[in-house]
Amino acid sequence: MKRSKDYFRGCLLGGAIGDALGHPVEFLSLAEIKGRYGPGGIRDLAVGPGGKAEITDDTQMTLFTAEGLLRAEVQRKEKGSSHLPTVVYHAYLRWLHTQGYPREEERGELYDGWLLAEEALHARRAPGTTCLSALLSGKMGTIEEPVNDSKGCGGVMRSAPVGLLYPKEEAFPIACECAAVTHGHPSGYFAAGALAWIIAALIEGEEIEGAVEGALAKLARYRESGECRAAITKAVELATGSEVPERAVEMLGEGWVGEEALAIAIYCALKSGGDFVRGLILAANHGGDSDSTAAITGNILGAYLGLPAIPGEWLARIELDRVLFQMADDLLLGYQDSEEWRRKYPGW
Repeated sequence: MKRSKDYFRGCLLGGAIGDALGHPVEFLSLAEIKGRYGPGGIRDLAVGPGGKAEITDDTQMTLFTAEGLLRAEVQRKEKGSSHLPTVVYHAYLRWLHTQGYPREEERGELYDGWLLAEEALHARRAPGTTCLSALLSGKMGTIEEPVNDSKGCGGVMRSAPVGLLYPKEEAFPIACECAAVTHGHPSGYFAAGALAWIIAALIEGEEIEGAVEGALAKLARYRESGECRAAITKAVELATGSEVPERAVEMLGEGWVGEEALAIAIYCALKSGGDFVRGLILAANHGGDSDSTAAITGNILGAYLGLPAIPGEWLARIELDRVLFQMADDLLLGYQDSEEWRRKYPGW
């Protein structure tokens, strides 16, 4: 069992570091990455104008997912029930507000909590068009009534907190529901459920191989999960084969859609040999959604290896480190019966 600060912090900080590592090379081909950074590609965090390695909307939305989950726990503990997807949806509307889309008529009811006071979270870092359009539609997507037919990776890249807070059998459907708020295609939300299962399994002490095998078995119960299962199965096969890693990642896709992003991350985590840095470098150096694939890889390896496996110089450079540490610690607690906690996570 790895229910401790080291592993919760490792998961969130690992994801943020992967996000920041891949951020400068997103949209570049592998040849362009090597042309800019050398034959080994990007291998270190790039420091932005503020003196820190900048995260993107991947980490922003991960934090707001965690906040929504913790608010839902307050409702459940103190009011006996909560409609968790709606509470998380409201958290995503707060994220939307940080991106410059305030909904003034709901300010008194919705726009509160400690994350909104974090100025750095209001930076606009190329937010995903699907997340923006879905949240701007005024309709909360559900699995039964999808808001669109998108299977983009915006659902899976923010789902790690679900696996930290809940055991895997609960985490899987909750992550699917939270992803379906903005991504209506089964491959978009099943990828999120699979990642949450994997994170929960790792926190429970499983090896990565076993966690992935369990996620595949869970997915097999759902007829519409075939595309996601096929991508993960291919990643596992490639990780145990002799294909050159760069070529193997290319064979899994570019990571723009949910099942590809998760498959690339699983491959890189399995191929890392328990080396956090190696796994993230592999996940960032490809022609595609480098920040999302490296972020998901960082979530997996961080939950598996813990905070001590992450280089101290990377931890010192990552943007929002204090916020990420605090959120990881709060997810570990899950709930506290105190006025301070209720101020941080209002349950209305």
